[in-house]
Amino acid sequence: MTVNASEFFERHRVCNRSDAMAWQEIEIPDSIKKLPYHDSAEHLIDSANDAIEAFMLADETVIENFVTCDFHLLDQAMTWIDQNHLLAGNRFCELGAGFAVGAMLASLRGMEAVGIEIEPRLVAEAQKVADSLRNDAQIHCGSFVPRGVDELSEIAREVRNVDTEEGDIYDEIGLEIEDFDLFFAFPWPGENEFFETVVDARGSVGALLLTYRGREGMHLLRKV
Repeated sequence: MTVNASEFFERHRVCNRSDAMAWQEIEIPDSIKKLPYHDSAEHLIDSANDAIEAFMLADETVIENFVTCDFHLLDQAMTWIDQNHLLAGNRFCELGAGFAVGAMLASLRGMEAVGIEIEPRLVAEAQKVADSLRNDAQIHCGSFVPRGVDELSEIAREVRNVDTEEGDIYDEIGLEIEDFDLFFAFPWPGENEFFETVVDARGSVGALLLTYRGREGMHLLRKV
């Protein structure tokens, strides 16, 4: 059942994560696991998982920071977000995209979807999957950390496989980070706040940050 957006937000608390960040935490119910998958989502996920398995078996060099999330749960979370009218707009960005399955799932929904991944091999494999499915998600190779934010450069030094020295990937994309309405990420343990800091630094008010936290499932914040 859907609810009026203003009533929905009133049910959830606003939490200050630090002196510089204010987020509204939105509880995603366990009942999302009962939601049907979006049209063609299962085929996309199966195709991606097959490609991921083949890549991991064939590649002799292990990419230590590449771990897949529960793509079915991600699809259901995106359905729940849509049903509850939480999106301020139609642009999606997957931060540290890997095979960019999140971006491709968003594209299935008609969203203007972008995946940003710093590992070239993963970008190439993700593009193969997108091409085979004729999926319109844009997949870019580079760092998702916006340039010109001093505190982000300092924090990024403590985070695995994050680069702040290359060119600004948002110039290549043709959009700024504040142009996106829904971000998705799968942080390593202890790195949740880093992704929150990235979106808070340049993201627009009303933007959503959805993260997958393993056994804890999906976690959703709204910038206020």
